[in-house]
Amino acid sequence: MNVNCAGGTDWSRSLESSCSVEDVTAADHESGKSNVVLGGHSPSAGPRTEGLDSECRHTACPERHGCSALSSSINSQTVTPEKVTLVVDGTRFAVNPQIFTAHPDTMLGRMFGPGREYNFTRPNEKGEYEIAEGISSAVFRTVLDYYKTGIINCPDGISIPDLRDTCDYLCINFDFNTIKCQDLSALLHELSNDGAHKQFDSYLEELILPIMVDSARKGERECHIVVLTDEDTVDWDEDHPPPMGEEYSQILYSSKLYRFFKYIENRDVAKAVLKERGLKNIRIGIEGYPTCKEKVKRRPGGRSEVIYNYVQRPFIQMSWEKEEGKSRHVDFQCVRSKSLTNLVTVGDDVSEDHEVIMHHPPQVDELDRLNAPFSQMAVNDLPD
Repeated sequence: MNVNCAGGTDWSRSLESSCSVEDVTAADHESGKSNVVLGGHSPSAGPRTEGLDSECRHTACPERHGCSALSSSINSQTVTPEKVTLVVDGTRFAVNPQIFTAHPDTMLGRMFGPGREYNFTRPNEKGEYEIAEGISSAVFRTVLDYYKTGIINCPDGISIPDLRDTCDYLCINFDFNTIKCQDLSALLHELSNDGAHKQFDSYLEELILPIMVDSARKGERECHIVVLTDEDTVDWDEDHPPPMGEEYSQILYSSKLYRFFKYIENRDVAKAVLKERGLKNIRIGIEGYPTCKEKVKRRPGGRSEVIYNYVQRPFIQMSWEKEEGKSRHVDFQCVRSKSLTNLVTVGDDVSEDHEVIMHHPPQVDELDRLNAPFSQMAVNDLPD
């Protein structure tokens, strides 16, 4: 009995080694079909054989045909996971779609989710899905880590803006909980852009839009807003205002908006937000604004000149005019010319005792001159 069990054990180990060879061969065959295999186990991976080996040690080993039948029955019960092929930038990714369905809020999660038959993306003639046009395969391979671990580890050589665009395309949340990278400056820059976009949306609704509505009610179609701090004061001389047209500017007292526009990146984000809202001719910058008079100079002739104190403050200028091209078009009036260009009119104006004779030299073709006889050539036409 002991001899039989030992023989059974040796036979089981030989069976285990043969199964391992088959797995490697199948795995090599699978890797030849696609470039990258992600998610799940290999389709050809058979069941582990440690269970069969322990059974032979504790019980009487059946005939070899019985063990073979048991192994084949377990193999028949193994379900090969479904895999789909994604083509990104010419690279094929063989992926188990179950890793996508675990994140139903992403684009790939909806694409391979329960409503897959209603998806607008259809496979090509080879059964492959061509997605993420314009995204490099290296960035897409990095993003696939999110579906397995929930974290994207950005390696060296991958641009953070490109990674951000890919996450936006695939509807993956881009924040510090999701992205891990070495370049903190680039990561914080993208996070600041997100925060600036949300912050300016709030400023636009609470502070800027009421001033624009007030200008629109007065018939204006553009607005120039100067942002002052809460501590700034404006004290102009009524008789001698600043000679720069500042009286047409709207003043907004807000220290937090003043600090927001201190960064040029925030001004660029604000321009993008205003453009998204349909406004035109957007200008955001820093300009000098007169707050109070500094001194008064007396000019010859009794004329006085007021010198103002200027501070550097942000300004916003925008327009919502629809026909701006026509408003700035100068329509010149057509004036009838007094010059006489009609020969009939000239003949009517000439008195009867004068005769206007117009002599036009005959038009002679250059070829006619060359082909004419030598005796008919004029003196000027003779060769030197």
